[in-house]
Amino acid sequence: MLVAGLTGGIGCGKSTASECFIALGVPVIDADQVARQVVEPGSEALGKIAAHFGDQLIQANGTLDRPALRRIVFDNERERNWLETLLHPLIRDRILDTLEQLDQDGHSYAILASPLLLETDQHLLISRVIVVDVPESTQVERTMQRDGMEEAQVRQILAAQMDRDERLKHADFVLDNNGSPEQLKQAVAELHPKLKQLADEEDAADD
Repeated sequence: MLVAGLTGGIGCGKSTASECFIALGVPVIDADQVARQVVEPGSEALGKIAAHFGDQLIQANGTLDRPALRRIVFDNERERNWLETLLHPLIRDRILDTLEQLDQDGHSYAILASPLLLETDQHLLISRVIVVDVPESTQVERTMQRDGMEEAQVRQILAAQMDRDERLKHADFVLDNNGSPEQLKQAVAELHPKLKQLADEEDAADD
């Protein structure tokens, strides 16, 4: 089964592109959702986070206070490294298990959607890279509208992510999302048969 990675900076529209693939019947693994699953209430990882950072990060309903954790690790590289060392292997293992199941189910290709696809070893799980791209000014504007953030906050997040030009260098396919949602939907629909063809070619080469 061909696995294509879907990535993009904050505010690029990665989630919208994922929904377009899902509408076409393509299975999408969302690395953000997997990251939430590995710290569900009662999980070993959540217990380790509480022991390391303090019980104040556990909300009344037993879930992780993710915004509070982000604030702690965002400007503290040592703590961020500790958290990544704990979580990234767990996320990777769960993604691998899901990919194996999708392969057994007979899907020709699947999408791994991840904001950190190229910054982590998740890129080793894929054979093609799809980048959802918009200008930085659009990223800032959309993120401010969507999340109610100040511009300085958004630019701080952008500075911590891979540079746009560097991300585009890794792209096998680029989805330009500077237009309407309908235009993005059309771009995904045009990419879909190309990915199916690549999947069929890889499958034939393996036989």
